[in-house]
Amino acid sequence: MKPRARDLGLPFPGTPGPCNAITDVAGVGVGFATRVADAPVQIRTGVTAIVPRVDHPLLRPVWAGAFALNGNGEMTGTHWIRDAGYFCGPVCITNTHSVGIVHHAAVRWMIQRHRSEFDNVHLWAMPVVAETYDGVLSDILGQHVTEADALEALDSARGGVVAEGNVGGGTGMICYEFKGGTGTSSRVVKLPDRHGTIGVLVQANHGLRDWLTVLGVPVGRELTQDRLFSQEQGSIIVIVATDLPMLPNQLQRVARRAALGVGRGGTPGGNNSGDIFLAFSVANPFDLPQLGAPSWRLEAINDEHFDAIYLAVVQAVEEAVVNALVAAETTPTFRPAGSVVRTIDTAALAELVTGTRQPPPETTP
Repeated sequence: MKPRARDLGLPFPGTPGPCNAITDVAGVGVGFATRVADAPVQIRTGVTAIVPRVDHPLLRPVWAGAFALNGNGEMTGTHWIRDAGYFCGPVCITNTHSVGIVHHAAVRWMIQRHRSEFDNVHLWAMPVVAETYDGVLSDILGQHVTEADALEALDSARGGVVAEGNVGGGTGMICYEFKGGTGTSSRVVKLPDRHGTIGVLVQANHGLRDWLTVLGVPVGRELTQDRLFSQEQGSIIVIVATDLPMLPNQLQRVARRAALGVGRGGTPGGNNSGDIFLAFSVANPFDLPQLGAPSWRLEAINDEHFDAIYLAVVQAVEEAVVNALVAAETTPTFRPAGSVVRTIDTAALAELVTGTRQPPPETTP
């Protein structure tokens, strides 16, 4: 297994959970389906599935909030999340042209997994499906992701260590003109009356090289070889999970803080980037409203204690993006053909961040 960002000696602040992953939030499972082929066309794509209550036999909602920093992208189900404050079922991430088939598959998966509930009550399935663009590294026009791929990702979702880099929906992604993809991280949060966990997963496909900043060091100004773009043409999806009890309006504020974590990496949130974030809490379990009691009784953290939570989100998102960069593998381009998207030089990255190698000063065009 490749080293992660902390293994390089990068001094990320905060205390991670045991796996330093979104799965450190109890009950959250992650699964992948990865499509790689070189003939007859190049395919580098897939599906990532996050199941908030992976071991629960019944269909049960989770409280949630969503935020779009820049809306050049898609995340289904967010209209209902804004209105109701919760969603049921999985969260999937894929490429831009595969949202439809993945949504279709996720609906089928929900119906099959919870057949008796759908048969006995008039339920509707409204899973969350998000996307980023992988057309530089994969034949995105061929729409190669299938229903079977999405079902594979959903069926394989489990807790524990989470793969990163060229895996699942992140297989064909580019981040700061390096190979990007899937990354994850977590933080333990200590509040006056309890401990909790913040876990994040990103599909990182955003940024220009000159912008790249790691732990405050403008490393992109030094690592200038193999530039690709003059304008940003990707996106980033961030999923935040927690076991701390929160109200939907609080989870919306948590989702907004993901933007600060992404921004620590240097991106201003470019015009062509879909920067879309979702936060959910597995606390306050409750029955489907169609089957539940007339009144809900919820526990929630006092707003005055949210600064530690916000900081944990920002720290975990920043680290998850770097984990995606460090884990990725060099990939040939598809469109245009004949080039490669290289992985970040981890030795040079470590030298720059730890101060043994200084980046050049910023230049004005």
